[in-house]
Amino acid sequence: MRIGELARAAKCGTETIRFYEKEGLLPEPPRSEGNYRHYDARHVERLRFIRNCRNLDMTHDEIRALLAFVDHPQDNCEPVNALLDEHISHVDLRIAELRRLKTQLAGLRRQCANPQAIEDCGIIHGLVKMPAKEKPPPSSHLG
Repeated sequence: MRIGELARAAKCGTETIRFYEKEGLLPEPPRSEGNYRHYDARHVERLRFIRNCRNLDMTHDEIRALLAFVDHPQDNCEPVNALLDEHISHVDLRIAELRRLKTQLAGLRRQCANPQAIEDCGIIHGLVKMPAKEKPPPSSHLG
């Protein structure tokens, strides 16, 4: 199948496929005599795997690690469990960050309970008066 057919089968764009090939996540397919890429069912399966991992917010490095496990199906799956446990920890950190952000935003929102002129808006004044902090380094793996 050609790249457009693969894109339809995996429900993604052709640029996504090319990007994953460039990143080394999806192996480049053989080419036809007319120099067209020729994909097969293995590419569909691998691309779906990659896209499912991305939908779970996994990084390319995490996906590469999982793909290495997939490529060695006889190995023990304990490292897969460890990778997923680490990813869950990253998700927990991100949830905590988002909860802090929500609390901060809710505090700002309470400063403007009644709609009024922008010059009197408590949210705007709060944003102006809020001490500027250097953005802390991300605590999650996503950056």
